[in-house]
Amino acid sequence: MKKRSQGSLGLRLSWWLALQSLIGLLMICLIVYVAFALRVEERQVEALAQKQDQLQHILTETQRNHDTAALKHQLDDYFVGHQNLHLLLSTHEGALVYENAAPDKLPSGTRKLRFRAASPLESDRQLSATLTLDTQDDNALLQRLALTLLAAAVGGALVISIGGFLLVRKSLKPLHHLVEDTRLIAADDLRPLDGWQQPEELQPLIEQFNALLQRLAEAYEQLEGFNADVAHELCTPLATLTSSIELAIRKTHVDVEVQELLGSNLEELHRMSAIVQDMLFLSQADRGSSARRQYVTSLASVAVSVADYHEADLDEARVLLQIRGDSTGQFDVPLLRRALSNLVANATRYAHQGSTVEIVITRLEDGGTRIAVANHGSTIEAEHLPRLFGRFYRGDPSRSHADQNHGLGLAIVAAIARMHGGSTFVTSDNGLTVVGLVIPLVTQKE
Repeated sequence: MKKRSQGSLGLRLSWWLALQSLIGLLMICLIVYVAFALRVEERQVEALAQKQDQLQHILTETQRNHDTAALKHQLDDYFVGHQNLHLLLSTHEGALVYENAAPDKLPSGTRKLRFRAASPLESDRQLSATLTLDTQDDNALLQRLALTLLAAAVGGALVISIGGFLLVRKSLKPLHHLVEDTRLIAADDLRPLDGWQQPEELQPLIEQFNALLQRLAEAYEQLEGFNADVAHELCTPLATLTSSIELAIRKTHVDVEVQELLGSNLEELHRMSAIVQDMLFLSQADRGSSARRQYVTSLASVAVSVADYHEADLDEARVLLQIRGDSTGQFDVPLLRRALSNLVANATRYAHQGSTVEIVITRLEDGGTRIAVANHGSTIEAEHLPRLFGRFYRGDPSRSHADQNHGLGLAIVAAIARMHGGSTFVTSDNGLTVVGLVIPLVTQKE
């Protein structure tokens, strides 16, 4: 069962950084708002207390004269510059003594202070006073402050998020480079990862990965050595058995059925010998053998010689062969002839009767050479294409021709391409299958 991906690490870090930035800025703005609101409230309380002292002084002065008209006159003069204040004076029985504004004109946002004041009336020694402060302007200021802080928090979080995203993306670049380095690792090139540009947190992972690559390289080298040793050791007994059977077949007194049996065994021995020789070749190629290049004036002539070799097989399969294009360069002709022969044999084996197998030689812009062999047959499923150059791999057992093909032909083609410093390719679509190799340009003759 395929495990569910946890998503992009960079996006997760960016989103978390954005969320934390927004929460942090909102908390700071909230603290600033609360502190400012408390200061405004404290200032309002102080203003009311100050006004209370001033009013108490006015009332105390007028109490001596018991002059109500003078009290009203002084209070009216006082409130000329204090439109944000409202004063209500009343007796214990609730009778109105003074009010500087109509009750219906009071604003919705107010702060009140109730206190006992000296009375100028002879019947009442003290009055009930209610001082109201209009806080509408302060409330509007707080509202503007709240909107400003909110906008600053959101804008700041946005700026921090963009910067954080760019910073996270830049910080993850070494990880992307590390992934690209791992993609270059192949079975025949187990190069260690270069960790000198990587951050300290990735160094243990790189060390463990390089140690694993080292163990794999040693195991792969031992396996290739074992394959080469086994193949080499099988050559002698196979040669002995082949010679013995050939000698037994030549004897005239051997029964016909026995001769047929010996002939069948001889064919199997030849097939086993071919497999052993191919395994020896692949082991040598995997151990670093390189192509012995020489200058070739015409690759088309090499393809013609290969076509002549397969003429009988082509006639038997009722398939035509056509060569298009040409190129020059430094090549190992015997190896290239072997690779091209394997490709032609493979294309002939699976081509439809009456179709044409094409050898297309193309000179690339960078000076390299592309050799492709195309045939019209059954389409190879896409899942099999990446594995066609593997050893003993047969994508479709019904098409394997096990009696003629032991599954090493395309593996040898891939090995010859590597020995030339090149690569292989394969495509199959709508019945057209193209298999080949690309050989890069060399600047000096080998």
